[in-house]
Amino acid sequence: MRAYMKQVLHLCAILDYSRGMDFVHPVESVIPGAQGRILGVLARTTAELNLRTVARLARVSVAQASRVLPRLVELGIVERREAPPSTLFLLARGNRVAEGIVALADLRSLLLEDLRTAARLIRPRPASLTLFGSMARGEARAGSDMDVLVVRPKRVGAEHSGWEESVRRWVECAEVSSGNHVSLIEVSEDEVSGLLSAGSGVWSAAAREGVVLAGRPLPDVGVASVA
Repeated sequence: MRAYMKQVLHLCAILDYSRGMDFVHPVESVIPGAQGRILGVLARTTAELNLRTVARLARVSVAQASRVLPRLVELGIVERREAPPSTLFLLARGNRVAEGIVALADLRSLLLEDLRTAARLIRPRPASLTLFGSMARGEARAGSDMDVLVVRPKRVGAEHSGWEESVRRWVECAEVSSGNHVSLIEVSEDEVSGLLSAGSGVWSAAAREGVVLAGRPLPDVGVASVA
């Protein structure tokens, strides 16, 4: 499944790199139209839903839902259960295709795992590698950059050959995995305390909402840098 999702993400990057993935509605991004909207709704719940509820949540007409759902049942992706006066629908979680759709719906979590795994190869190890902005908040749409702060450890210069190359490789990996552009801010560990104290919008947001991919949270780095 992990290999399958990497192929999906890589394909998205190749096909529409200028826009990137919509991480709020990833299923709908990859599967357009009423079918994608309906699968997106079913992938985000474990509850059985009747046809009208599916149509309302997917923002499609009842007529569209009544055409799409029987086809998905025929394919084995969706299960149908009669509960008069309603017919209830549920994603068939044991189905391989359905499992792929569920994984796609959880795309942000898979991406964070990939970013953390790739970050283990950065040498020397960063004092902090922190994701912030819309991706950290779970609000990244097509066209959203991945905002990342990387903090070089003490006594490592910006042009340290190993550091520079491994950070560049991590950025490339992140862009291929996500399909979105990485906007990287790099500072030294000694600078963090002053930048946090200045309270600029970027640094306040990163300290408040940041998702740590490697190293320590930014506030901890700031405290250590003045110790």
